[in-house]
Amino acid sequence: MSADEIANKLWNLCNVLRDDGVTYHQYLNELTYILFLKLSEVKGFEEHIPELYRWSYFVNEPDNAEAFQRYRTFLAEISNETTSASITEIYANASTSLRKPVNFNTLVQAIDDLDWYEESDRDMMGDIYESLLEKNAGEKKSGAGQYFTPRPLINVMVELLSPKLGEKWNDPAAGTFGFMISADEYLRNKHDNYFDLDEKERTFQIEKAFSGVELVGDAHRLALMNARLHGMESSIILGDTLTEMGKELKNFDGVLANPPFGTKKGGERPTRDDFTYPTSNKQLNFLQHIYRSLKKDGKARAAVVLPDNVLFEDGDGQKIRRDLMDKCNLHTILRLPTGIFYAAGVKTNVLFFTRGTTETGNTRGIWYFDMRTNVPNYGKRTPFTREAFNEFIEAYTGGISPEKLAKDFEGVIDESARKKINNERWNYIDRQTIANKNNDSLDLGLIADESFGNGDNLGEPIEIAKEALIELDSVVMQLKEMIKELDNG
Repeated sequence: MSADEIANKLWNLCNVLRDDGVTYHQYLNELTYILFLKLSEVKGFEEHIPELYRWSYFVNEPDNAEAFQRYRTFLAEISNETTSASITEIYANASTSLRKPVNFNTLVQAIDDLDWYEESDRDMMGDIYESLLEKNAGEKKSGAGQYFTPRPLINVMVELLSPKLGEKWNDPAAGTFGFMISADEYLRNKHDNYFDLDEKERTFQIEKAFSGVELVGDAHRLALMNARLHGMESSIILGDTLTEMGKELKNFDGVLANPPFGTKKGGERPTRDDFTYPTSNKQLNFLQHIYRSLKKDGKARAAVVLPDNVLFEDGDGQKIRRDLMDKCNLHTILRLPTGIFYAAGVKTNVLFFTRGTTETGNTRGIWYFDMRTNVPNYGKRTPFTREAFNEFIEAYTGGISPEKLAKDFEGVIDESARKKINNERWNYIDRQTIANKNNDSLDLGLIADESFGNGDNLGEPIEIAKEALIELDSVVMQLKEMIKELDNG
């Protein structure tokens, strides 16, 4: 049975449990608690769980009420009864959303009956959990989409930055830890699942190479579970990167991130005091944090998903963009299509940059690739797949095919090869031209939109109206923030 088939079976159980008042998001949390018990049996670390709470008891106990009561006791007490840091973190403040013992038994028996291995005997639990996270993100009512970046985008960003053994990578807005898991899998595929490393190197990759920070408790729990299921013992901090603790996150070889959209609650500025340009715009603060957290060795690199407003916002936005282009070589901006994130209509980009060894003059020009204009509307009818990136991959790498990307590309930017790419979506804009634009705007690189000329591909009227409303809401939000800034003097 494939990972997707198992994930579908597990996800469909939520329909059975609706009479227990369980939402999709609560259900995934519940699955996390129960799956970890199963994992402890499969992976052989049951010694960290008291015997009376082990998987075999819950599977074999005929009295549903007794089993359910013991499960509730387990959730309340396990964090204090185990010496395992992983178990303590995953079950911190845990409680069950289930009310009926029979429904708990339904989940346990269904999980125990599934064939967790393919014929190749490859452990699939990580793949299954990843699929469940994606399904949960697709449920708009749960709000979980804000923690989940589309897998094709994650994988392409990882492969273009090309992590190396021995490097330290971080995601300061980790969500469910998808970026770091993809980076780890990228290296495992290149190095025989780390079997060709010595013990010291292997331990570093499993425990130290990848780290993250996540603010939201539920997402942090899912991130911990996701990492453990993929064989990673990474440090994932429950906290806010934009507070004082974020000052300790530095000297990384690489950063991959999709910071949360929006502004600080109430228009507040970050509480840490080391930002040169503190602002109420969270994405701008995260951007400052990211380029400051990279090593100043000329090799440390980042790829960050950011909304359009970061490219053109005035005031502190202009100062932060200028600071970024001074300290880093901002060599590529990918204008992403709309509709690929679960917050419909949000226009986003990926900024690729490398930290320089000096503090000024590192960006001489930027390559833009437009994936947004004159492209299909991605959604259920037109899934967003890796193939959508084929032209961008060849342009970014200077001619390497998408099929050979992970194998042949080492992350080195070849300007001469890039110049040979003939694609209307691929354009170079020098630093002086950007400087001459109003407020150092980076909102450039979009080609002519044919739909404005011929009326094709405009979509349904209701969708046009929805997108217009989203745009208006965004403008109103920015105006409100501007008013707050002016009121604050």
